[in-house]
Amino acid sequence: MDPQRLGLVSPRLHYFQLVARLGSIREAARMLNIAPSSISRAISQFEEELGAPLFDRAGGRLKLTSAGELMLYHARSSGTELARAVKEIGELKGLRRGSFAIAVIESVARGPMPDVLATFWQRHPDIAVDVRIADSQHAFEAVAEGDCEIGVAFDTRTPRRTERLAGAEIGIGALVRPDHRLARQPSLRLYELAGERVLLSDRSLTLGLSVEEALEGSVVGFLKRTRTNSIELMVDLALRGLGVALQTRVGVERELARGDLVFVPVRDPRLKPRKLVLVTGRKAEISEAALALATLLVHRIEAMDERESG
Repeated sequence: MDPQRLGLVSPRLHYFQLVARLGSIREAARMLNIAPSSISRAISQFEEELGAPLFDRAGGRLKLTSAGELMLYHARSSGTELARAVKEIGELKGLRRGSFAIAVIESVARGPMPDVLATFWQRHPDIAVDVRIADSQHAFEAVAEGDCEIGVAFDTRTPRRTERLAGAEIGIGALVRPDHRLARQPSLRLYELAGERVLLSDRSLTLGLSVEEALEGSVVGFLKRTRTNSIELMVDLALRGLGVALQTRVGVERELARGDLVFVPVRDPRLKPRKLVLVTGRKAEISEAALALATLLVHRIEAMDERESG
């Protein structure tokens, strides 16, 4: 909404700016559909209170004096700031009520998502966020098709009609109990998994395919204990000492922080770091509420990248 219509700009200042632009009181009066005398009187009173003329009235068109040019400059500057304030206040309405949907992979839902939502709801308690768990491809498709406003996934290209806001390289490692023989190693190579019962992601998860190809290429005599698309199940089995889970740290933060599990990085050229990416719909289409949540997620994802590189 126009600041002038909200009464944030005084009539005399509005008249002054219009006359300065048109160079004529009569033209300004015609545009405003009021009597020229009303504008002339308002400007004269303005000049009297300022103690300086704003217009040079010699000739057919009104020209600004030095005082008038100074007043116009500051009037425009303050008008721009008022318009920006009105716009931002209007945008805050989108952060008071409403709802939106996001699509994330299970590890993100299990890992950073609860903390991010807690922070978001501290600031915007009345916004509902629908969280849908999906594999990487379907998470991004949901954003591209407009079903969700935010998507977070691994190793997936950013589809058209979306914008990438953040990305991080996340290393892969072995998740084991503290009493496991590998737990005290700073890192390991794939051949050191020989004889271990390995818990694998199935091929519906992008990690599953890359890990199996790397293991097969290393000629390691590992024992596959299970293949699953459930991070929850893999973590639970690792906690019970029923196998070595090959995963990232994402989604296992609580177990690692408590010391229930140990993450041993795998250093092997055949096993590339994973790429965690956050996408949204086009910025012109995304709601202010969704953008606020996306900003929090961006900070968390960028922090993951710094931790891995460090």
